[in-house]
Amino acid sequence: MKIYTRTGDKGKTRIIGNDVLYKSAQRIDSYGTVDELNSLVGVVIANLSDKTEVLKDELLEIQQLLFDCGTDLAVSP
Repeated sequence: MKIYTRTGDKGKTRIIGNDVLYKSAQRIDSYGTVDELNSLVGVVIANLSDKTEVLKDELLEIQQLLFDCGTDLAVSP
């Protein structure tokens, strides 16, 4: 089964709502940065000890806000 088009993406990507943006666009860069930060927060959560339940809960709230922010960036304005 073929999973490529051989046409390339020409440096563009599609966001939710079907808008096409250049991968170098600030919106796409911001989306990636938020995603990376969210990932790092997840790593911190995974490495917390059981004695830090309050901190874990706060980080989970922050992570949810980052998910929401990423969604906002991924949807057409």
